[in-house]
Amino acid sequence: MFQRVLWVSLTQALRSVALVLLPTAFISLLAWATAGSSSGDTTDPMRVAAWMWLGAHHVPFHLVLPPAGLPGLFSYLPLGALAFPLLAVRSGLLRAFDRCDFNPRSLRSIRILFVFFYSGSTALLAWASATHSVRPNLYFAPVNSVLIVLLASVGIGASRKKNLFSPTRTTIRLLAIALGISSVVLGVSMFLHLKTIEDLTLVLQPGLLGGVLLFGLMILYIPNAVLATFAYLVGPGFAVGAHTLVSATTHRVLEIPALPLLGALPTGKHPLVLLSALMVVVGGMIMYSVTTLHNFTSLVKTYFFTLVAVCVLTVLSSGSLLTRSLGSVGPSPWRVTAYVAVELSVGIFLAWTVPMLTGSLRDKIAR
Repeated sequence: MFQRVLWVSLTQALRSVALVLLPTAFISLLAWATAGSSSGDTTDPMRVAAWMWLGAHHVPFHLVLPPAGLPGLFSYLPLGALAFPLLAVRSGLLRAFDRCDFNPRSLRSIRILFVFFYSGSTALLAWASATHSVRPNLYFAPVNSVLIVLLASVGIGASRKKNLFSPTRTTIRLLAIALGISSVVLGVSMFLHLKTIEDLTLVLQPGLLGGVLLFGLMILYIPNAVLATFAYLVGPGFAVGAHTLVSATTHRVLEIPALPLLGALPTGKHPLVLLSALMVVVGGMIMYSVTTLHNFTSLVKTYFFTLVAVCVLTVLSSGSLLTRSLGSVGPSPWRVTAYVAVELSVGIFLAWTVPMLTGSLRDKIAR
């Protein structure tokens, strides 16, 4: 029985790796063949494919930037790319569990072995693809892959209980509403700044195939932009480089990198945007109304689940973009989490006190 579990876990882990790695290898080879190369060495596109695969797992890269050989860091990675390894891993886990007939004794063994093989493959790719100029972080590679496997395995093989309150479900719904509003605002901003986006695209001169790849890359970066918009609406804003800040009350930007999505940046201060922080306050009131129908513990759990989710998302959507001048791009995790914590607390406090005050006022009037 253990040999079957071992073999199924190994094959499905390698299948999950191949589901993302092979398409990236094809894209890398196509771009390499189209652009041309003086050496004709196919190891370069293979390394690029491995780097693309590792980037999808949010593994940061340490760089040596030419021509002076200055150190750099690339950790501002597309949040949308995480969907590919998550879907591939979940598909592999489902197939592995199905081949073992969802045997409860085998589920834990499959998870452990799958994590071992998948994280081992990630670490091996990070080590094999490292060069003097580009070095994937060997510590983040296995850690991130373990977290991805654990996240992708949530709910698989678990018994479904109906009519039970789930703090996680409430957190997801509240975040979905807030990020949906942020997406609409981002779309309006992109429409209003189409000329700037076009100019930034022309500066890059990507060509036909490069334009297609750039378009796909910008789609993967849209979740990063949505979370930056959320930070802007909530209050703290976001950065587009060292010593910069874009918020409703501050507009301190020296220069922006040639990324088309950054063309949607606000061009000045807009203090009235701070009123949009009321959506988080209203979210706190909804959280109080929904959770207190069960018990106070549910409110506490939902509150902290929401803060942890906001912190994790902002960490994933921010980072460093190659040089020191762009060492801080995206929202600040601790600032956004602090603002959301305060605004949710205000909403919870209002939902708790307003009914009490109105009730006492009615009693006084009735007397």
